[in-house]
Order: sequence, then C-alpha cells, then structure tokens
Amino acid sequence: MPRERPNNIAGSYPTNAMHSIFESPDLAPEEVAARLLVTPSALADLTLADAFKIVSYMRPKRIKAGTVIIHEGEVKQNDYMLLVLEGDIAIENELPGEHDSMVVTIMGPGHLIGEMGVIDGAPRSATCTASTDIAAAVLSRTALMRLLKDDPRLGNRLLLAISKRMADRLRETTRKLKTFAQMNKALHQELQVVMNNRVPMPTARAKA
Repeated sequence: MPRERPNNIAGSYPTNAMHSIFESPDLAPEEVAARLLVTPSALADLTLADAFKIVSYMRPKRIKAGTVIIHEGEVKQNDYMLLVLEGDIAIENELPGEHDSMVVTIMGPGHLIGEMGVIDGAPRSATCTASTDIAAAVLSRTALMRLLKDDPRLGNRLLLAISKRMADRLRETTRKLKTFAQMNKALHQELQVVMNNRVPMPTARAKA
C-alpha cells in the first residue's frame, strides 16, 4: 500500500521551488525533507513517520549565496530553526578582542541550524552565512507551538530529540575544549624546555 502523506505538505513544498534536489521521481519533495530530518546530523531519534508530520509544519525557504542568515548575538527574529536541504552554510564565531571572525565548520544537507533559538529565543551563538545557494525548510516557534497543540506526543518527541541533539553538541564541544587544553599544555611544556636550554648570550666586556 502507498505511504500516506500529510495533506498539506505538497502545498508547502512545491516541486518547482526546489527542483534541483528532487531529481529522483521516486522521492517526493516532502520525503526528501523528512529523510534529511532523521539523519544523524539532524534528529536521528525521530522516526520517519514523525518526520513526515513535522515537515508538514515547516515552510520552504530559498537563500542566495553570500546571504548572512544568522548574526552572532542577534536577539530579533531568532525564534526558528532551519533544516538544510541543499547547499553549504559556513558557521563563524567572532574572535575575542579582534574585529574578525573564524569559520569553525561548514554545514550541508541534513544539518540543523538554530535549534536552540526555536526553544529559548536567546541571542544567536554564531554567524551563519550561505556559502552557496541554499534550499531549506524552516520551523518557527509559532509552528512548533501549533504542533504541540495539535499533537502533544509528537511535539514532545520533537523537543526531546532537539534537546538530545543540543546535549550531543555540548559534549562534542567539551571534548574539543579538553583536546585544545591538552595541546596548549604540551606546547607550553615544549616552550619551557626550549627556554631552559637556551645558551646564555655573552655579555660585552667593559672597556678599560
């Protein structure tokens, strides 16, 4: 029997709006989005059936290359999360004390961006810039609240999956910080050895 689809997904994800990632006639646009939503880089704890329902609450978004999607520290319009369907997004952090930033990672199809904002609306923690043209699916907090009202169990499973994803990222960040601290300690020890082994410079003799 053919899989049942939420009635309003097709209207939300018109094929002509995202044709470049829907070349396979076997996959409808909403199925591409649903399958990407349950990849390990997104919300792998959800079932595909859950993902189909959640996608029906999301809206498609096209973003031109070079567009700054999210600004670090932004406090307005930060109540949504974005699922990358096509393209790459550069994640940057400002360098303390400098008027510059550093790209810390690149996120492509199947990655979620801004999931903390959809929950707490706190200032954004990084700047996200479209490295290429982007096709994405957006879940706003308003849509999330509607989902929680329509299907509380599914809404709770989504919140739990987002929370677990955030916890996984925090653990990964902690692991990287520990590695960085170990490398910094090793470099400091090597520098100390070099300084201790330096040959003293000869002092100039005083003239008679």
